[in-house]
Amino acid sequence: MTHIRLIDSTEAPEPALDRPRSDRLVAGNPLRRTWTLHEAGPVSAGVWGCEVGRWRIAFPATRQEFFHVLSGRVRLHGPHGATDVGPGQGAVIPPGFEGEFEVLEPVRKQFVLVDTAAG
Repeated sequence: MTHIRLIDSTEAPEPALDRPRSDRLVAGNPLRRTWTLHEAGPVSAGVWGCEVGRWRIAFPATRQEFFHVLSGRVRLHGPHGATDVGPGQGAVIPPGFEGEFEVLEPVRKQFVLVDTAAG
């Protein structure tokens, strides 16, 4: 029998801390916090927080991300222009996306990553 797994983010472990790689930095050097709350095969999900800054991103052809902004504001710079995402809004970063991720205001978002190469 399959059971529902309740995830209580208030009981999350300490976040993983990192910063963008120096060769990808465009502005700032923001501290990023990742609370991974679920991992199963090609899917991982959790909460991510970051300080103001901007860096280049390049998603492999096998990875995509859905995220929903809880607070703050981000801007995705892609080949067809920029897209701002704020509280209550979500976005999908498609497989193979290359561009820049900019945190305009300190952000906290929920994310779901799917990597078909891992599944």
